[in-house]
Amino acid sequence: MSRLPVRKRGAEAGFTLIEVMAAVFILTVGVVSVAALAGGMLASGQQSKYMTLAASLASEKLEDLNRWNDEAPQICVPSANSSVGSLTSDVLQTTTCPTGASASVSYYDDVSITLVSGTDCPAATAGCFADTVSSQSGGTTQYTTTFHSPDGTIPGPNGAPVTSTTAPSSVSFHRRWIIEANTPANGVRRVTVQVHVVAPTVKPMANFRMSMVRP
Repeated sequence: MSRLPVRKRGAEAGFTLIEVMAAVFILTVGVVSVAALAGGMLASGQQSKYMTLAASLASEKLEDLNRWNDEAPQICVPSANSSVGSLTSDVLQTTTCPTGASASVSYYDDVSITLVSGTDCPAATAGCFADTVSSQSGGTTQYTTTFHSPDGTIPGPNGAPVTSTTAPSSVSFHRRWIIEANTPANGVRRVTVQVHVVAPTVKPMANFRMSMVRP
């Protein structure tokens, strides 16, 4: 008479508690690693986006400063100074050029960039890209907002810059610049713009610096 096979007991009958705990630990480590990698990639993408915008804003400011006449207070260096402006502090002062031209000049500003929609946009239904730049006028801070359509144009009266004394809800960038006389050679001046990314989503904070040399 044949016997029924005896079911094996012990470790071969299934997973032990230790094996289950080890599997759960390995799975947890894997999930945490993937989450950390995804978070790092997201942060890196955010920083890359803002650094690209910072580079554009530095180039834009250099182009703006390059438009001024050689002896305009916005670009000249007073006779008694080797430089004017600063990359480490906000400077607002009355600058007097060697020719006698004088004006109150701010060597810093704030820039806020947002995506908006409404009547101020060239195409209200499509929305637009808006940048707001601060400036000093008679001791009062003014904010000038320019609205750009998705195709990059600023057409029509609604696309013209809008000036206000009301600060934007957030600031994305802070710019400072310095003008150095006879650098890197006599007869020329070096203009350096530094853009500090202050957007709260960018960690760590980052700076972008760009220079040009002009007469």
